Amino acid sequence: MFLRMLVRGVQVRRGRALTALLAVVVAAAVSTAMLNLYVDVGAKLRREFRSYGANVVVVAKDGEVLPPDALEMVQKAIAGRGIAVPFAYAVAHTATGRPVVVAGADLDGVQRLDRWWSVTAWPGKTGEALVGTRAVAALAPAGKAFDLVYNTRTLHLQSAGILRTGADEDSRVYLPLPEFTAWTGVQMGSIEISYSGSSEEITALAERLRQALPQTQVQPVRPIVEAEAHVLGKTQSSLYAATVLIILTAMLCVLATLTGWIYDRRADFAIMKALGASEGLLRILFVAEALSLGAVGALLGFVIGIGVAAWIGRVNFHAAVVPRFSVLPVVLAGSLGVALLSALFPMSLLRRVQPAMILRGE
Repeated sequence: MFLRMLVRGVQVRRGRALTALLAVVVAAAVSTAMLNLYVDVGAKLRREFRSYGANVVVVAKDGEVLPPDALEMVQKAIAGRGIAVPFAYAVAHTATGRPVVVAGADLDGVQRLDRWWSVTAWPGKTGEALVGTRAVAALAPAGKAFDLVYNTRTLHLQSAGILRTGADEDSRVYLPLPEFTAWTGVQMGSIEISYSGSSEEITALAERLRQALPQTQVQPVRPIVEAEAHVLGKTQSSLYAATVLIILTAMLCVLATLTGWIYDRRADFAIMKALGASEGLLRILFVAEALSLGAVGALLGFVIGIGVAAWIGRVNFHAAVVPRFSVLPVVLAGSLGVALLSALFPMSLLRRVQPAMILRGE
């Protein structure tokens, strides 16, 4: 009987029921879309920032080199949440005596760490080097082979590709680290780390590395870390504010609809009271109706919201937004909460329903 009364109350006044349901659906859809974007866009922005290079740098102190196990300790500290690439530097000379900075690095790691570099081709075999665009004119015009001298040791090289970054890298020559070390005897002097995490997590990583490697200098790359935190904070705050504003608007709409619903059904409630229904039973019936609208609206809104999030991601970010089904419990709880809070004031009006007065038409 209770379920029949619940369904019948919605069927008889389906206009108001649809209005309240639509408000909940809109709130749930917007919440689903915003929460999906809140989570997915944050992850995508972090991945994009990772393509701009290191956000933590470990360097040897003046006159020292990094410990032999430094790279292993760094990889242990980042625990698979980032990339660590070792670098070593030396100043060599051309055959004419012109100085040039030569860097040894894990070039496979550099390709993943510095995806923003513009490179025509990466070295693929022994004797090949990656030459910066400013260095190539002096060292290897027209792609010719060239020699570099370090401490009387000569290395014969061929340019495999040209590097362009618009920064100091354009004046350097890059070699695979094993080949560089065999030629110069210089060990790695720095490790560049691209760590996936919030600015707080990056700062915490730097502190852990300082404790693990006290003989080194560990510094977060502040421009990248601060820019990432600023962009993520602004983006997620905007999404959060928009979600809250729309939920409050939907709550007002549901409140107005349920209040009108009470006035429309005064005669129904008066008859139920006259037949012996308690005020508590009427409240339970009304709350059940409101919660039913909230649950149905949440499910419909969730499906619509996933589609809206996918559309926004495609149009604005040119990337797919992955549906986050972990958002469903939040949206469901939020929709039920909106329905319940919206029902509190209308429920207080049930006390004013006087069967005798209403049934006399007063």
